[in-house]
Amino acid sequence: MNSASHTTINTAVINKTFCTDLSRQLDDPLPGSGAHAERNLLISWPRAKWQRNLRHASDMPQRLKDSLDGLAASGRRVNLIHRRDQPDGLHEVMLMPERQRLRLDLDALLAFADALASGSDLSAWPSLPQRDDVVLCCTHGKKDKCCARYGFRSYKALAHAVEQQRLPFDVWESSHLGGCRFAASIIVLSPVRKYGRIDPEHALPMLQAEAQGRRYLPGYRGASALTPVQQCAEVALLGWLDEHDATSAAGGVQLTLVEDVAGADAGTTADADSVSIHWHWRSTDHEGVVHEGHAQVLCRSMTLDRVDMCSDLAEGPSASQVWRAIKVMPARAFTKSACAR
Repeated sequence: MNSASHTTINTAVINKTFCTDLSRQLDDPLPGSGAHAERNLLISWPRAKWQRNLRHASDMPQRLKDSLDGLAASGRRVNLIHRRDQPDGLHEVMLMPERQRLRLDLDALLAFADALASGSDLSAWPSLPQRDDVVLCCTHGKKDKCCARYGFRSYKALAHAVEQQRLPFDVWESSHLGGCRFAASIIVLSPVRKYGRIDPEHALPMLQAEAQGRRYLPGYRGASALTPVQQCAEVALLGWLDEHDATSAAGGVQLTLVEDVAGADAGTTADADSVSIHWHWRSTDHEGVVHEGHAQVLCRSMTLDRVDMCSDLAEGPSASQVWRAIKVMPARAFTKSACAR
């Protein structure tokens, strides 16, 4: 795709605004940006002490920083979390997707982090089950000013909605979650569901959808286990099914990825920038009746000139590949012979 087809923005504007504002102006798509580690360690630590690194705090012992860095290198994402109701001298610790929760003083936390990093037995630190899903809202202003500007007010709206509506969620402020240009950035654990542009007015409907086992489509970024183009197709198909009332069923709708074929315009004309993705969907209505079918989603790539974070503003935009869904249509049941090229 040549540079004339890129979406561009004025560099002079970049230096005067926020990456979140620019992302909205560009219509930078949320779907396709849902990647996130499934294995997570969350540690409560006063937000005022957070440093720019998502795992470090200014008063954190170097030994703990080293252990947390080692855990991150091994594939377990580590985030600091914060809530004003936390007692001094104690740290809430959560392991996801294990759904284990502990409350540790600093000495115990140091030993626990060392044991976790080394793969040792953790039975010396009894845990309680984390029954409610955890909702993290990035408020990491030292990482990106958009997360301070947009994140904290959305965090307050989420916490208020949970308290007032007695919804089954545990809401925390969090250090960097990725996608600062999509502030307020939200993650629900576990399994991972990633959201962006969750303004305060979205807090209650997002939580209500999640409480019913459905994704909140205005802010949903796609399943973390899928590729970006598959996430794009997933969100488009969920929207298409929602228009046909399939996602209003009890527990939402279950999607199974069947096949994706690059360079295929839904089985018609070849297009090097397109991917045709075949899904099986299934839902159960409130009367217990199962509905299912197959659908095909055509997605097309494009290049967007954007900044990913406010720290990139001075350098200006760079080219990034994004995906957009072009067409969703019913499909026949998949067979290898039917999809042979």
